[in-house]
Amino acid sequence: MATTTSAPTGSALQALADRVGIIGEYLDQTGKETRRTTDETRVALLAAMGIDASTDERAKHALDEMEEKEREELLAPVRVVALDDRIGRLDIAIGAGGGSTAVSWSAELREENGAVHRASGRGVPGADGRLHVRLEGRPALGYHSLQVTIDAGTGEQSAEQSLIIVPPACPSPADVLKGARVFGITANLYTVRSERNWGVGDFTDLDGLLRWGASADAQFVGVNPLHALRNSGGDVSPYSPVSRLFRNPLYIDVEAIPGFQQSRAARAIVGNAQFQAELSRVRRSDKVEYERVMELKLRVLRELHSAHLRGPRERNPEWTGWLESQGEALESFATFCALGEHLGHEGDASDNWHDWPEQYRDPRSAAVARFREQHREEVDFYCWLQFVIDRQLATVAESAKNGAMAIGLYQDLAIGTSPNGSDVWTYPDLFLQGVSIGAPPDPYSASGQNWGLPPIDPRALRARRYDYWIRLVRSSLRHSGALRIDHVMGLFRQFWIPDGKTGKDGAYVRFPSDDLLGILALESTRGGALVVGEDLGTVPEDVPPAMRRWHVLSSKVLYFERDDASGFKPASSYAEEALATANTHDMPTLAGFWKSRDVEVRRKVGLIDSDDEAKARDTRDTEKRQLVERLVAEGLLPEGRQPDGTALRAAVHEFLCRTPAALVGLSLDDVVGEGEPVNVPGVGADKFPSWTRRLKMPIEQLRTDPGVAAVLRCKRGKGAER
Repeated sequence: MATTTSAPTGSALQALADRVGIIGEYLDQTGKETRRTTDETRVALLAAMGIDASTDERAKHALDEMEEKEREELLAPVRVVALDDRIGRLDIAIGAGGGSTAVSWSAELREENGAVHRASGRGVPGADGRLHVRLEGRPALGYHSLQVTIDAGTGEQSAEQSLIIVPPACPSPADVLKGARVFGITANLYTVRSERNWGVGDFTDLDGLLRWGASADAQFVGVNPLHALRNSGGDVSPYSPVSRLFRNPLYIDVEAIPGFQQSRAARAIVGNAQFQAELSRVRRSDKVEYERVMELKLRVLRELHSAHLRGPRERNPEWTGWLESQGEALESFATFCALGEHLGHEGDASDNWHDWPEQYRDPRSAAVARFREQHREEVDFYCWLQFVIDRQLATVAESAKNGAMAIGLYQDLAIGTSPNGSDVWTYPDLFLQGVSIGAPPDPYSASGQNWGLPPIDPRALRARRYDYWIRLVRSSLRHSGALRIDHVMGLFRQFWIPDGKTGKDGAYVRFPSDDLLGILALESTRGGALVVGEDLGTVPEDVPPAMRRWHVLSSKVLYFERDDASGFKPASSYAEEALATANTHDMPTLAGFWKSRDVEVRRKVGLIDSDDEAKARDTRDTEKRQLVERLVAEGLLPEGRQPDGTALRAAVHEFLCRTPAALVGLSLDDVVGEGEPVNVPGVGADKFPSWTRRLKMPIEQLRTDPGVAAVLRCKRGKGAER
């Protein structure tokens, strides 16, 4: 990758960078300083995209090639069209070359539902070299195939396009909630403690949370991303998964799998004295011991899978139908998991597939195909785990339905995936190397942030007809009534940092936001689900109006809804199409905020020094005073009296529920009074064990604990009208 100081500086380089979406400048978080992309950064990012622009001549050659390819393209590989009442005919732009010679054309549109529309004619290409024609017939929402053939006298040419007709917006709160404003519980599922789980919250605990939430008039339960993780070492962040397409077997309730009670072998494993001793130990632990928990679960899961293999699988239409629906993506993921385990046993691999023997680094190699055939049972095991997860999540969704919840389960989609994970292994043409997603410099980080996540090449995403995004959104919405998109700005633009550089050397890259949001609208409309965008931090000015237009709800966080002059904003100032919460997984709990526990932790892990700590405590004292003033002004706390922790949390919850926001999320951490953070951004596991803290209170106490009852001051429900 060329990143030397001798980078070309000509207009060809800038034009090439602009054509692929590299933005030339951006306004920093202060809103005052413009940061400009250097030519060196342009060259580095283009190199990551596979484009050599290391000299002026090479940049011009690459630009000329790109323009020539676009001129010769008969049809774009994909087109996303928002359907509205004014569209009666479909406009088609066919690449027919230049000149004034008339060409014959024919077009066939095959709709997803099987309907077919045909048209043909002759025409002369326009000045842009394209033939503009119209196809009669109004296609329905969905994924369709458009086939076009032209004949300019030198022989026929044909091309096919994926035509995606999408609704003008995602379902709105008015559509889903019928004018109601509702609240729900947000939880980090892995933190949940119960008397019966195996040291980590599982899907039966999630089912219990939904049942308890419904009894308290909550209309949803939101959870952390359930994406697949390695569950070992430091690879436990739900926001840096092995795969975003598939889920983590850590959350399986082993004893709830059909056949467990009938399996003497499985019950014998669990009943073993040594097994029970280890199970008791992880249950008592204050931390989620990912590796130990998975080791225990896998012993039983493998036995249950063996019974599954011995059973009449061909007579289980639920299994066979589900397996067929998952297709090649599941088989590739399962092969990746089986390969990693096999190579680990052979002592010939690390957790990084880039270090595997070369013949296994390509998922389409003959060696991988042979492995898949020779280890069919192991590959099947990892497929079966995903089936078990799907069935247990279906049970959770059914509980929400039985509890008459307006939304039910609300899932979370992480912004990226681990560079060492199966998604990157499976789609090497989609994910880029030599560059990472991050954030630009801001007042909190002079050099910006590097999240270590490989970006998706937006050109490759479009060339693949958005197949990965479609599957990703569809799988994330399965069994869900709402979906949160982490760092939703990433659908508009992403900040890319070349390897070996800091955020000072990064640049923003544009993404096809209307196409991505259109597909999101189509899938959420089919599922009748709300969509929430996490729009915190540096938000480009075009993002908020686009979110409103697409009915993607904004995230409004109490800690941020304030200004230095007047303190916390009144409840009435919050947006209607929003999810209002007190905090997020990156922020202190209410109890931690009130006791400045987060300041103590930041000092302990070295994020701030003693002088910074003193300033942070002074700032916190001001914030606490301003929060109390706001709650007093709203009539939620008595004047002249310092509240205790329970009174403060109760008042904050009632404050949030008074806002016009359609959704209010009350953190389970705050409901039970947890003071320790679940994550400390910016430090490694050697300094703070993020993503491992468990709740002190088991969920069995939620219905009877007086403190829980006291803080659930939320007069909302499906009948709470605006």
